[in-house]
Amino acid sequence: MFQLKGRVCVISGASSGLGAQMAKGFAEHGADVVIMARRMEKLEKVAEEVRALGVKCIPVRCDVTDTESVNAAAETVIKEFGKVDILVNCAGSAKNAGVTNMTDEEWNFTIDTDLTSVFKVTRAFSKYMIEKKYGRIINIASMYGMVGNTALDTVAYHSSKGGVINFTRAVAAELAKYNITCNSICPGYFATELTIDTLKTEAFTNYMKATVPMGRYGKEGELNAAAVFLGSDEASYVTGAILPVDGGYTAV
Repeated sequence: MFQLKGRVCVISGASSGLGAQMAKGFAEHGADVVIMARRMEKLEKVAEEVRALGVKCIPVRCDVTDTESVNAAAETVIKEFGKVDILVNCAGSAKNAGVTNMTDEEWNFTIDTDLTSVFKVTRAFSKYMIEKKYGRIINIASMYGMVGNTALDTVAYHSSKGGVINFTRAVAAELAKYNITCNSICPGYFATELTIDTLKTEAFTNYMKATVPMGRYGKEGELNAAAVFLGSDEASYVTGAILPVDGGYTAV
């Protein structure tokens, strides 16, 4: 099961963190991989590690908030492979603040990076999936898109990831007739470039231990199984699903 040889997987936000981990996860199951991000030097390093697993991997510079950059990236992928089978929207960032003191700039930055970008990338790549009557779209949201939290004020992030979740449902309903599925993964606390400084503090570690039933942060690679499953042929009847991978945070 879950053999992806011959499939082409495109992952945004793949220069580090969860995106880079998933790139290796898909490669381990035989998929050729396109990794996208703004930092080419980091992409090149990840690409070398992915190629070492015996598959093709091309790095493509892409600013997911810029329409022209996204469309150009999609054209590059099609020119190289002729198709895209799996799309993982993983790129994201956030400026943290509460509702009473968040600025317009902080709100707009977060919504553009975490929600509007998912729309732009999905729009650019899904048309090629429609042509082939096949596709697997996986949106990386967050458990914070499903619930609030009392540890950190980050209202725009909650809002953007909640938007990604219902965007996922809308796209799942719209594209099902083309044999395209669209699902969302909602990670819990994983250590990445964006989160490590917060997660390693004593206060946040204590909060995690009190709120995550498994009592620990997610480990490197623990998101890969969910992504590979949703990107596989075996998941052909799964669409519009919202899958938390959060150690039980949203279960309590």
